[in-house]
Amino acid sequence: MAAVTAEADIPHPDVPPAHPVNGLDDVVHQRVRLGILTIAYEARRVEFGYLRTQLELTAGNLSKHLGVLENAELIAVDKGYEGRRGRTWITLTAAGTTALAEEIARLKLLITRVETTDTPEDR
Repeated sequence: MAAVTAEADIPHPDVPPAHPVNGLDDVVHQRVRLGILTIAYEARRVEFGYLRTQLELTAGNLSKHLGVLENAELIAVDKGYEGRRGRTWITLTAAGTTALAEEIARLKLLITRVETTDTPEDR
């Protein structure tokens, strides 16, 4: 039985691969969440207010998106204080880094397909 599963995982040379859009992750691909993951990746650790400002969101809207990403274990949320002021810090988890890299790879595949396809005028 294991041999059948292993053979099923090997793409057949006559079958084209699935379209790259099929691999996009709905949790990651949503515009705001992709922005959160990208900023967190660039900054390593980002403060809630900075994300809110950069992504032009309300605090409530940002909180909901952070909740989705945290439930998916793509980010870690740490609450603390800086002086007397409460702060919320967001960091990318290892799973978040992987999910972001996979999303970007799929997007690159889509871009390549568009850039290497003749325009309607050329057909």
